[in-house]
Parts: sequence; structure tokens; C-alpha cells
Amino acid sequence: MDQAVARPRRRRGRSARLAERAAPPAADERAVWPGLTGGRYRPLSEADEARVHEAVMRLVEEVGFAGAIPPMVERVTARGGWVCEHGRLHFPRALVEDVLARCRKSFVAWGQTREHDLEIAAGRVHLGSGGASPNIVDLETGRYRGATLGDLYDVARLVDTQPNIHFYDRSLVARDVEDVRAFDLNTAYAILSGTAKHVGTSITAADHVEDVVALFDAVAGGEGRYRRRPFAMLLSCHVVPPMRFAEEALRAIEKAVPLGMPVMLVSAGQAGATAPVKLAGAVAQALAEALAGLVYCNLIDPDVTVVAGPKPIVSDLRTGAMCGGSGEQAVVAAATAQMARAYGIPCSVMAGITDSKIPDAQSGFEKAYTVTLAAQAGCSMITQTCGMQASLLGLAMEGYVIDNDMLGAILRTVRGVEVDDESLSVETIRDVVLGEGHYLGHAQTLANMTRDYLYPTVADRLSPSDWEERGARDIRERARDEVRRILARHFPRHIDDGTDTRLRERFPIALPRERMSPAS
Repeated sequence: MDQAVARPRRRRGRSARLAERAAPPAADERAVWPGLTGGRYRPLSEADEARVHEAVMRLVEEVGFAGAIPPMVERVTARGGWVCEHGRLHFPRALVEDVLARCRKSFVAWGQTREHDLEIAAGRVHLGSGGASPNIVDLETGRYRGATLGDLYDVARLVDTQPNIHFYDRSLVARDVEDVRAFDLNTAYAILSGTAKHVGTSITAADHVEDVVALFDAVAGGEGRYRRRPFAMLLSCHVVPPMRFAEEALRAIEKAVPLGMPVMLVSAGQAGATAPVKLAGAVAQALAEALAGLVYCNLIDPDVTVVAGPKPIVSDLRTGAMCGGSGEQAVVAAATAQMARAYGIPCSVMAGITDSKIPDAQSGFEKAYTVTLAAQAGCSMITQTCGMQASLLGLAMEGYVIDNDMLGAILRTVRGVEVDDESLSVETIRDVVLGEGHYLGHAQTLANMTRDYLYPTVADRLSPSDWEERGARDIRERARDEVRRILARHFPRHIDDGTDTRLRERFPIALPRERMSPAS
């Protein structure tokens, strides 16, 4: 029956077949999807895991943390913690292990629309953006310039169209918004307007938290609506490594958690500078910093949604500069993700933060192995996987399109090879060798063209002669054209005009409405 269905397709015109194959596959026909299970790559042995855990517990209990704010001190000391003569807050091992045992292990990272909901659970891999870069590589000139609020919105629109970028953590700092409160509100507005996917945003000051949550409520349709489906996560750099809390970030957490905000706790010590030069030590310190934040959030609300973000970064020890595209960066991120999986907690690491200034060959290979190892280690939410350049000091829009192809291929490696009677294909092989002698027109081949195989958008698979006939254009040129096409046409309307008008009446929205339509 399958062959009888497939044969009429083969009689259709070539252009019709090509158009059909170019269309995005239905959800149940895709070769890759959000939440594929990783964890095959384990750079640490079981004995290594135990030793790292022991080091983490010694750090939180014996070394402790500077910079704790009074509410944190009160909560931790009430559960057996103490402040030493050096003013450092110490977390008892028993308290940390108790929180690890009972904290939330899975949750839904809600989208503004349901098709973008992500199930965050053990080993399920999701790929997203991030970076908070102050600069962007101008699409037309190819030169670096300061990022604007319009750029932030445009990147969100771009991410909204890329199937292998599952969530959008804000990737740019809008340097044209100077007032700090307006900055926080406009950052949230721009990313929420540009994509219906789950988003992450930072909040600069604790006093702005209620305003930002009020904006979320207004987007969701009324007071308290955001809490039911929290589609935006607080990105909190709650520590200033080594082992010192960021006081304003803690105050923001104190206000955000009771309002129902999920929190991603980011610890980004730089090996050889603000973290130990030895990779195992960098992993242990980052985990200790992340777990201290996890304990704090759970003492505020035992039902809080937390993503632990131990994100150690590697340095080039010749200069002290961050080198996010190194092999050391790839393995330290994977080891950190492995430890988080051993604890059973949702985690986030950074991968894809190439040192190259533009999307070139260096950018490609540095992103590919760093993201691959983190994904194969089973990290829950990998950030900075796309678009970022120059060790997070720049962003290239065409990079999102190029990297979307890369991320799809990486996800296909995470999916691996399914083995069952149908996939082993014994009867199909029998049909072919006793029949036409090839698999090109077989029903199994036609049925699995999109289920098992992923096709790139801008990566080139032409023969050299066909490539030359079409202008011999490289991937960056093709990707720029794709970005121009998307930005000219894709203006999301998941926030309706009436809601947008009410947002503008209530909040100091700086992005002109006319900038958000094809007429622009």
C-alpha cells in the first residue's frame, strides 16, 4: 500500500516535488526536535563525579561565600548555616544535599504560544541564544557597531523563524536606551514582541522586578496570568566569582521568586583569573556557586523553578583573555553538565562562544565541537549556541541562520540510531535485491526522507559546477540573503494590537510601532 501511495508522487512535476520537499515537515515527520535525550558523552568517570562532589561540598561548607545579604543570612542560618569571623556565609553539607534531594527536577519552559513549550527534564537537550553583547556586526557593512533596541527586536524575529533554536535568551545590550528602568522594560518588550518562544532576560535592579512582571502580566492578558504560564525566565548572575555573591542580584531574586519567575543562576568564573586554572577546580567552584544559589531560591520558595547555570569559562593564559572557542571550553562545559545530571537538576552551560569575529571557518569549528559536547553530555538548556562572535563581544545576524543548520546537525547526532525491526530493514532489503535493485523509489525511502534525514537551509550541497553556475557564493553571503528575506517579511503578531497599545500607554516603550511592520 505504501508503494501505491508513493508512485503518484513520482509522476508529479519536478518543481512541485522540489516545493514539497522544501516545505517544513510536519511535527511528527521531523528528523530532530526539542528535548532529544543526551548524556552519552561522559568526560568524568563515576569516581571522578564522587571526588568533584566532595570538593563542591567542602567549598560550600568550609570556604563559604562573601556578599550575602541579610535575608539570605537569615534563611541559611535558620537551617544550620553560619557566618564566620571573615564575614563569609557557610552552607552546611546536609542543607545542600537536602535541597538537591527535594528541589524541582523538571518543569515546562512555557512559550507565549503552546507550540513553543519546552519540557525541561533529565538529559533532554534544548539549544538557545544568549550573550548580552554590546556590539553587532552590521548586516550591510560587515563592520562592528553598537547594538540598539531595534537590533534586539530584529534578532528576536530572526530566532522566531529558526526551528533548531528553541529559546531566546537576550543576546544584545540595547545601548540606545540610557535610563536603567526603561532599559529593563524595553529589553523585555523587544524580545517578547519579536518571538513567541520562551525567553530569558536580566533585570538590572531589584526595584524594577515588579514593573517587569507587570509587563509580563499585561502581555499574558491580565494580573496574575504570567504566573500561570511563566514564559520569561530571570537570568541572574548571582555571584561574582570567586565565591562572592552579587548583592543586587540577590535582592532581585528575593522579589522575583515570590512573583513566580523561573530563575537561571549563572556562575561564569574564568579559569586562571576568577576560577582555578585546573579544569576540575573550575568545575567544582562553578557548581558550588550555582548550588548555593539553588539553596537560596528553594529557601525562599520550595516550589521555585531553578535552572542551575554553572558556566566556567576558559582563558588564554598567554593574555588572560576569555577564549570560549577552545577545546578546553568544550570539555569543561560537558563535565559541568555531567555533574548537574548526576545531581538530577536542570542545568545550563555556555557553548558556541567562538573567538572568531565573523562567521568563518574558525567560527564554525569552534562552535561545532563546543555545542556538540555539551549536547552529548545532556545539558538541559545550552545558551550562546548561535549568532555570537568575538567571545561574546559581538553578534552576527547571519550567524543565526548558519548556526541553525549546525544545531540541527548536532541534534541529529544526539538523536543517534534507533534500532528495531523496521529500522533494521531486513524485509526492505529482501524487496530491493529481489526487485528493482535500488532503494531510490522504495516506500521506506520516501516515507523516511524527513523523519530520519535533516536538510540544511543555507549549507551548500551542490556539485562544484552547479555551485559555480549559481554564482559561487559562500555560506555567509547566502545567509545574509536569508536574513534580509526574513526581516523583510516576518513581523510576529502573537501580541495583538490592542495589547500592544495598552503596553505603550502603561510603560515607557521606546521601540516605534511603525518599526515593527513591513512598511519599515
